[in-house]
Amino acid sequence: MPSEERRRVSDLDTLKAIGHPLRLKLYRALHIKRTATASQLADQVDEAVSLVSYHLRKLADHGLIEPAEGRGTDGRERWWQPSSRGLTFSDEDFDDAPDKAAVYAAAGRMSFDQHVELYRAHQDARHTWDTDWRSASWSAENLLRLTAEELAALGREMGALIDRYEEAGRAREEAGDTAGRESVALHTYGFPFRP
Repeated sequence: MPSEERRRVSDLDTLKAIGHPLRLKLYRALHIKRTATASQLADQVDEAVSLVSYHLRKLADHGLIEPAEGRGTDGRERWWQPSSRGLTFSDEDFDDAPDKAAVYAAAGRMSFDQHVELYRAHQDARHTWDTDWRSASWSAENLLRLTAEELAALGREMGALIDRYEEAGRAREEAGDTAGRESVALHTYGFPFRP
């Protein structure tokens, strides 16, 4: 059964496992679907089932996903699920050695590139969504003057707000309220910069 907590990725081997572009796409797809087979995920990421199965096993080797018990009707069909509510990463776990910092930076850039790819796909397909979804979608840039402590507090408050919406949405969906429900990407960043 998946943990209700987010897992903090703090070791280099696990970071390398999730830092592979296809593995991260598979993890995200599985997180949205909640449970899926390699075949279902292969269709979603447009890759061969054998390749997807290999990468799912690698994610499982690092405890990022796990078999979904009670799913499937025959022994050949293996269902997977995320092993936790999500993942978190922190600079402090990877800043003690240059090789670790380099892998952490590369994984962060790759993840950001996938965020951009997803947003570009949305922009290209905006016209295919109905007016309610187009009106509900938003993007914003906020440039603030904060201390490190204020930025950390803002991040915690935003995380708590997002958690409330995620929990309420899951509960409603599990209760059968699926009409009009879609997957939604919400990417937020808070970082210092000097103009």
